[in-house]
Amino acid sequence: MAKHELDIIEENDHFIAINKPAGLLSIPDREGKEPSLKQILREKYGNIFVVHRLDRDTSGVIIFAKNEEAHQFLSIAFEDRTVEKFYQGIVTGTLPYPEGTIDQPIAENMAKRGEMLIHKRGKQSITDYKVEEAFGKFSLVRFQIHTGRTHQIRVHMQFLGHPLICDELYGDGKPVLISSLKKDYKLSKNELEEKPIVSRIALHAAELRFTSPNGTPYVLKAEMPKDMRALLQQLRKRAK
Repeated sequence: MAKHELDIIEENDHFIAINKPAGLLSIPDREGKEPSLKQILREKYGNIFVVHRLDRDTSGVIIFAKNEEAHQFLSIAFEDRTVEKFYQGIVTGTLPYPEGTIDQPIAENMAKRGEMLIHKRGKQSITDYKVEEAFGKFSLVRFQIHTGRTHQIRVHMQFLGHPLICDELYGDGKPVLISSLKKDYKLSKNELEEKPIVSRIALHAAELRFTSPNGTPYVLKAEMPKDMRALLQQLRKRAK
C-alpha cells in the first residue's frame, strides 16, 4: 500500500480527515478487489469507522471516526445537516446566473442501475451554487450541499444544462485536451497521442465545517488536485 501516501488534513484521538485522491474508492466495492481508503486506514489504525463517502472520481475531504463515540456523533451530525459541506467543480459552459439554489428531488433511475435522476418520487435535494470563475467554455463553481444524495451535484448540474466536465453518466464524458483550448497545439516529439489534462469528473470536496461535542470548531480544507489546477491555469492564461 506504499503507493497510497495519505494526505492527512487533521488527526486526533477521535477522527482522521484525509484529502482523498481521485480514482480511489472510499470503501470497498462489492467485489472487494480494489484498494479502498477504508482498507488502507484499517491496515494502519486497526479499527476505523465510515462516516460518509465520496465517489471514486471525487477528490477531497473525507472523514473517518476512530471510535464508536466519534462515529455516532459524526454520523448524526451528517444526518442532521449540522456539517457544512463545500465542493468545487468545473462545469461546461457559462451559467445563466452567477449564483442560485437548486431544489429538485433525486431518485434512483429504475431503468438504469447506478444512475440517479430528478423525479417527484425522489428525496428532497438542495444544492447552492456560486460561480467563482467563468471562462466561456467552462466555469469553476463552488457548491454547498444541504442534503447528501448520491451524485447530487452531478444530477443537479445536468438539470441546469451545465454538467460537470468528463461526466460519462450525466454529461458527454469527453476528456479535456489542451488542443481543444490551444489553436496551434503540437504534440511533443516523444508523445504518440495527446494526454488529457482532465479525464475524470472534475469534482473536489473542498471543505467540511462542524463543531465537536466539546465546542471545538473544525474547518477542514483540502487542496484542489493537480489535474483541476492545471486546467484552471490553462483557462486563466487564455482568459487574459
